[in-house]
Amino acid sequence: MSSARSLLLPRRPLGLLGALGAAGTLFGATRSAQAQSIDDILNKKKLQAGTVQDMPPFSVVNASNQCEGYDVDVATLMAKYLGVDLELVPLTAPNRIPFLLTGKVDMLIASLSITPERARQVAFSIPYATIEINVLAPKETRITGAADLKGLKVGVSRATIQDAAVTAIAPAGTRIMRFDDDASAVQAMLSGQVDALGANNLIALRIGEMNPSAHYEVKMVLRGSSRCGISVRRGQTDLLQWVNTFVYFIKNNGELDTISHKWFGTPLPELPVF
Repeated sequence: MSSARSLLLPRRPLGLLGALGAAGTLFGATRSAQAQSIDDILNKKKLQAGTVQDMPPFSVVNASNQCEGYDVDVATLMAKYLGVDLELVPLTAPNRIPFLLTGKVDMLIASLSITPERARQVAFSIPYATIEINVLAPKETRITGAADLKGLKVGVSRATIQDAAVTAIAPAGTRIMRFDDDASAVQAMLSGQVDALGANNLIALRIGEMNPSAHYEVKMVLRGSSRCGISVRRGQTDLLQWVNTFVYFIKNNGELDTISHKWFGTPLPELPVF
């Protein structure tokens, strides 16, 4: 296991992050889902949910070669309320929306931040999670604002909210290095391939614990509260209405708060509705 992948595992029993091909067996086949409504899911007796396999503590492969995490628990709870089996479909950050739009999954429970740009492609539920997006760097690296990124190599995970956030503020002369997943971006930071890292607050916490001697610190907060929503294909009003009802219900009965305590160690933050 690489040091970065060890870092990205949650504070639960550590395990191995399988290769994407192996994860296909772990999560199940990615055959076409094509569910357009709640009735379609009920009739096929299965919920096919797309989840990013390497984004702890939202989803990660543990020592028993099983996927676990915040998103996995939410998906498991949803399948329970639907009374159907759950098939987790492994995704990377860049292929989340393509998998949904091509009908390979019924929905995404994949820590996908709600943005107007993404809402042109998918329909979001009310938020079920929140992430803070930061720029992280060693203490001796001087970064007090966006202008200081000029001339630096900044690592990000491709097609993530941190990719978009860093790209939006980076001045000309910044070299943005895009990696296929968070583990690869963190490894680049640990090995000195990049000067700074665009990452969520959870990764920022773990990387500091992994190499305390480097004195990594948050230099800039790019998005203070990036809300995540469960997403379905546009026009699926029946399915979206049920998902919104589900999120609303588990927020109010305490089940989502229990999942938050389990994986983040904190109470569920205040989440807006729309």
